[in-house]
Amino acid sequence: MLKVKIFRAVDYPEECMRYINGHRKVLEAYGVTKVTSASTNWMYEPYTYLISVVDDTEEKIYGGCRLQLTGGKTPLPIETAINAMDPGIYRLVQTLHEQGGTGEFCGLWNSREVAGWGIGSMIIGRAAMAVLNQLPITTLLGFCAQATFKNSQRIGFKILTSLGNNGTFYYPKEDLIATALIIEDPVELSMAHPDERVRIMELRDQPYLSIVLKGPKGTMDLQYYLELDGIPFQKPYYIT
Repeated sequence: MLKVKIFRAVDYPEECMRYINGHRKVLEAYGVTKVTSASTNWMYEPYTYLISVVDDTEEKIYGGCRLQLTGGKTPLPIETAINAMDPGIYRLVQTLHEQGGTGEFCGLWNSREVAGWGIGSMIIGRAAMAVLNQLPITTLLGFCAQATFKNSQRIGFKILTSLGNNGTFYYPKEDLIATALIIEDPVELSMAHPDERVRIMELRDQPYLSIVLKGPKGTMDLQYYLELDGIPFQKPYYIT
């Protein structure tokens, strides 16, 4: 059995390190060494949440992502990534924060070990979208590679055309393209593909949902733990 769980990063440093090491190995396998979402400063911010896919012992991690909100001293990864190419990102993030809170869906990765059981970026992305109604935000940003662009659109993101070249940038190196994204209604998710929206809303209604995945390697039991109740929460403030 595998678990998909959410937790506040500062409360679980050992799990954060497992996520960081797994993410780094995946990036290195693709020859990528300089990605701002791979920074570790977010570990110490109270407004960063981690979603991880782990085994039933919770000692081995197979993938994950972050929901990093404005509110701490660490800029969002998209700010650090593109400010030299488009300094307007700082003003945009500040405005979105002041309009009701914002953050970024970032640091997404998954291990090839579990791909044969149907554990991929969509499993993690759906879980991230399912918890957005529990967070003090009215928008959510993203910055995705070409490989995850279509899946990002399926879960509700649209291109942020006001940045870069109609939303696109050469990043993290000149032969790769990344796209700036935004969700303007994280509660309704009106831009999500209808089938994906049904799955996401099912997880919102049942944050401890159990499902059986089928893949080339066979079947795998998957248990979600997506409840944030009990975590002390304070409306984020932005430190410049």
